Amino acid sequence: MRSTLYTTSLLAVMLAGCGETASDTPPPSGNPTSSAPAPAPVPTPTPTPTPTPTPPATGSIALSGATAPVHDPAILRDGDRYLLFSTGSLTDPEGMLAMRTSPDMLAWTLRGPAYTALPAWAEAAVPGTRGMWAPDIVKRGGEYRLYYSISTFGRNDSAIGMATATSVDVADPDAGWSDQGPVVESNIGDNFNAIDPAVFTDADGREWMAFGSFWSGLKMIELDPATGRRKAGDTEIRSIASRPSPTAIEAPYVIRRDGFYYLFASFDSCCQGADSTYSTVVGRSTSPTGPYVDREGRQMMQGGGTVILKSGQGEAGQFVGRGHVAILQEPGRDYIVYHAYDVRRNGLPTLQMQPLVWSADGWPTAG
Repeated sequence: MRSTLYTTSLLAVMLAGCGETASDTPPPSGNPTSSAPAPAPVPTPTPTPTPTPTPPATGSIALSGATAPVHDPAILRDGDRYLLFSTGSLTDPEGMLAMRTSPDMLAWTLRGPAYTALPAWAEAAVPGTRGMWAPDIVKRGGEYRLYYSISTFGRNDSAIGMATATSVDVADPDAGWSDQGPVVESNIGDNFNAIDPAVFTDADGREWMAFGSFWSGLKMIELDPATGRRKAGDTEIRSIASRPSPTAIEAPYVIRRDGFYYLFASFDSCCQGADSTYSTVVGRSTSPTGPYVDREGRQMMQGGGTVILKSGQGEAGQFVGRGHVAILQEPGRDYIVYHAYDVRRNGLPTLQMQPLVWSADGWPTAG
């Protein structure tokens, strides 16, 4: 159990990581005053036997081990193990982009940080940055690609970077990572914020990165599948979702399923501990770049989105502020992985997981 002082400090530092904090929220003037918040389908790994013990068919899954503090979880099935990375700062005991592993998706062990110091380019590009937020982890062939966000509270002077490795050493997570520098950047004056990356491959083998937090909403760029970096010659920043005032949308995640692309996003405020109002919505499209619409046909570019995870506020439950999701696509079943704040532990950000249940007409709900 962490002390109240530690937890409060942790949440304050991480106010950027899940989109990543109120820090990401600009008012119309561009000078954030709100306390509102601030990780494509991670491609389905090669199918392997269903993990044991078998998770329940519906409801929140009982997890054990190092499940807190976990903010902005990114998950990958890697053979017979699961890897999970999360937001971190220079002052966090768990370190930056802490890695956890599990043999069964249920019991989690903290292995240590992927980074023990900020990359030199990050400190130069974003002066004052103190952490690495909102990661995404994918594997292409034999190469792991770990994407992460660099920013500061309340500004869109931000960047998404990438590290690569050919093996992940659970005894020393930072041993194999090689930093590849920034993939996409935003600056004061841009109408978007380059944080919260989520990478996926479309049906034609093209690679995309969804990202964004507040400002004018969620964006998408095309990547080179061979390198994981921006596709040469493609400078277009595509818009895929937005919200009218208070513009509180962030943390996109896209998966491909049965001819559709599903865009998950977080609405409202993260990073406020037990006061967080994060919720998660979804829309879909037949094209990776949209337009995305919700179950009622509302455009996500116009604030649409079907709620899949309620915030939990007002429900008298233990966990509130459910958001910044990743989707784990397993053989025979999909899972929604996210963080929520434990009101019984002073708002501690905690790893949560639920099965996704798909309707006959192709819409997901959290089991």
